[in-house]
Amino acid sequence: MKKLMSTSYSAGAFNAGMLLFRFGIGVLMINHGYDKLVHFSQMQKDFVNFLGLGQTISLCMVVFAEFFCSLFLILGLFTRLSAIPLLIAMCVALFKAHNSEIFGLGEKAAMYLCAYLLILILGPGKISVDGMSGK
Repeated sequence: MKKLMSTSYSAGAFNAGMLLFRFGIGVLMINHGYDKLVHFSQMQKDFVNFLGLGQTISLCMVVFAEFFCSLFLILGLFTRLSAIPLLIAMCVALFKAHNSEIFGLGEKAAMYLCAYLLILILGPGKISVDGMSGK
């Protein structure tokens, strides 16, 4: 019981926790991005026009972030760099597409935003390609 209530943790527990966290968030988001990739032409006409770049370019950037950057997160390759496009995509989803409804339609985007912020701050852990290469 004492260990269950403890706030200390080992380096191995942290690294394993970050692996599970990266893997879980990455798989969930890669599924979201894959749906956009497969239904690209159908989503293109109704997608948010971010910064006036056009709906096609905005959708391409979101597919890149949600699919390819999530793949990098799962592997732990360029982890912090990969978290940045995902953070931007979730900010756009939350504040522009869902009108800042943190407790409404934008709740999922807000949770992903928190998750990617955590990954950006803490890094991938040692059980990752970045960690094994000594970055």
